[in-house]
Amino acid sequence: MGVHPGAQHGKKRMNIISPLWERIKANDKLHLAWCVSGVVGCLMLYGVLQERIMTRPFGEPGKDAEHFKYSLFLVLCNRLTSCAVAIFGLVSDGKLSEIKPVAPLYSYAAVSLSNVVATTCQYEALKYVTFPVQTLGKCAKMIPVMIWGIMIMRKKYTLKDFGIAVAVTGGCTLFLLTGSVQSKVSASLWDSQVYGLLLMLGYLGFDGFTSTFQDKLFKGFQMTTYNQILYTTLWSSLLSCFGLITSGQMPLAMQFVRQHPEALSQIIMLSAAASTGALFISYTIKTFGALIFATIMTTRQFLSILLSCFLFLHPLSLGQWVGTTIVFGALYYQGFAKGKDKDKQHREAPKQSPDEEAQELLANKADTAEFKSEGPK
Repeated sequence: MGVHPGAQHGKKRMNIISPLWERIKANDKLHLAWCVSGVVGCLMLYGVLQERIMTRPFGEPGKDAEHFKYSLFLVLCNRLTSCAVAIFGLVSDGKLSEIKPVAPLYSYAAVSLSNVVATTCQYEALKYVTFPVQTLGKCAKMIPVMIWGIMIMRKKYTLKDFGIAVAVTGGCTLFLLTGSVQSKVSASLWDSQVYGLLLMLGYLGFDGFTSTFQDKLFKGFQMTTYNQILYTTLWSSLLSCFGLITSGQMPLAMQFVRQHPEALSQIIMLSAAASTGALFISYTIKTFGALIFATIMTTRQFLSILLSCFLFLHPLSLGQWVGTTIVFGALYYQGFAKGKDKDKQHREAPKQSPDEEAQELLANKADTAEFKSEGPK
């Protein structure tokens, strides 16, 4: 019996890809460049699409142009995509035995609820404040994470940890006080800026809880990254659906994407970028460790702000650039310091498995909350 032409074509393609991938992995610099381009490329695309969807109108100007208003619908699409990625990962790795929940379902539900609220606040904030404000605001989550860590995990932090948190928060405060922070979507009212900042505070509080409780969930139970993603995204999808239906937004969101197909295509791209970026994040942590990952993520945040200023015309004042420099200087210092500490721990203690290290870093790294529950944040 002959071989189907499609099967032959697929086999040839695999024969080309496999040696190429082996060459990339064999060269450390090329391998790192692959990881950096994957993480930075996917997450910068995620940031651009996020700002485009939430702040720019769809349709012809002056006719049917309207803004997308349904943040929870974005969360639902992201979580459904990540859920599919988690199932695919378990199947492709031959780990169907790990598809059963490891922790009690209410544990996954608690993480999912706080993450859905945090991500919704993040998207909603773009209606009232600029993307640079939103990005820097995520950096300021250190203090909420530390507060939740002390309350829930009984963690102890060093003077250096508090110093970095104060520097980052101070830089963010300087940014807010020395220039415009208002989104072009909102009316020119002080109230709208205050509401946007309150949404960011909501993001910080709920995301800090997500990070801390997720850390506790990992330490209390032995689970793989895909298992955690699968059940948190399932719960997140259910919660998002419930919120959309009870608020009456589901039919409105569906009507919007039917009237504006370009919005649906961008939402699909946003979800794909988030899930693909999450996979690159997990792989980079496992392959290159804490220091490299922290440096990549901090660089990505800074580049995202520059790209947003260029594409969406957000002029920054001198004081705002100084505040931005303080924030990222503190984050780079934190990344190098934590990377050295982790290297020292690895020399003095038994080495963690790659999956355990990935889970620990993903539970604690700033600016990965939207990816922790969407995919391996």
